[in-house]
Amino acid sequence: MVLLNASHQGPHAQPLEERKSAHIDLAFASQTPGIHSDKRFFYEPALAGHPQEAFPPIPFLGKEFRAPIWISSMTGGTEMARTINKNLARACKEFGLGMGLGSCRPLLEGRERFADFDLRPLLGDDRPFYANLGVAQLEELFLANQSGRIAELVNSIQADGLIVHINPMQEWFQPEGDRYYMSPLEIISRLLDAFTFPIIVKEVGQGMGPESLRALLKMPIAALDFGAYGGTNFSKLEMLRDTNGRATQFEPLIYVGHTADEMVGFVNRIIEEEKENIACKQVIISGGVNSFLDGFYLTEKLNTPSVYGQASAFLKQATGDYETLQSYVEAQIDGLRVAKRFLKIKS
Repeated sequence: MVLLNASHQGPHAQPLEERKSAHIDLAFASQTPGIHSDKRFFYEPALAGHPQEAFPPIPFLGKEFRAPIWISSMTGGTEMARTINKNLARACKEFGLGMGLGSCRPLLEGRERFADFDLRPLLGDDRPFYANLGVAQLEELFLANQSGRIAELVNSIQADGLIVHINPMQEWFQPEGDRYYMSPLEIISRLLDAFTFPIIVKEVGQGMGPESLRALLKMPIAALDFGAYGGTNFSKLEMLRDTNGRATQFEPLIYVGHTADEMVGFVNRIIEEEKENIACKQVIISGGVNSFLDGFYLTEKLNTPSVYGQASAFLKQATGDYETLQSYVEAQIDGLRVAKRFLKIKS
């Protein structure tokens, strides 16, 4: 006698005969030519059953994640941003994730938009939560002998630390963009000397080459966030905002950059070459990570503790009701669990 496991038979499951009939009707529409197969993985269906358990705790940034997902820096300063950020904070709390804010520059200019960034009450104390400022703003504060305002900003929203975004191309393309004259490495060194809170360093959509990565990995920053080429490109975004046509003259520069896959290769090679000189031992892989399968592939491939970040994918789901975002995050985590059970990456 064959015993059927009916635990997955929910109230909307089709009766067996109807389901088999549907299989016949849909068979021709379900053809998948071999050219479309994902060449990154070996699919190993014979080695395990379906996942039943949750992820074991993942130590990262001094706290525990319940899934290896970082909600990458978003936005602030608009009514829509408040809705987005609050939805994202609720998801971080419910699913045990980490979150970095978008640029907190509005908080340096006043407290009118403070509620957009005041998310710790929603997150709780156990969720990693980071403020965010650009290199240009940090340089301005240091030159004006106002670096104390940096700590005031971080403390005001009860953040664990600060994300520093390095964005020379974005500033160049931005019609009202700032110019900075110290190297980002010098500014980050000043931050590390001046403050004890953790620092994350990221790019904003074009990634970084091997020498920038090498220099940053030798610094005692809490994590390196790729911000790689392949997702939202903020240089292109600023070019599209330009109304006088100046930015379009520099269009070739928006195609310069490094993908997350390429940067994983860079980091693995640097770690192997530098070994004892590596001070930063955690990475957030972001930029062009469109789904759990991209995140799974890249975190498995990288030879240092990592989580993966998504921005635009979460942004699309967070603009409306919370239930839409909740369903999306749940599906991403379930997809990760299945991938970990049945897929092996090809070296």
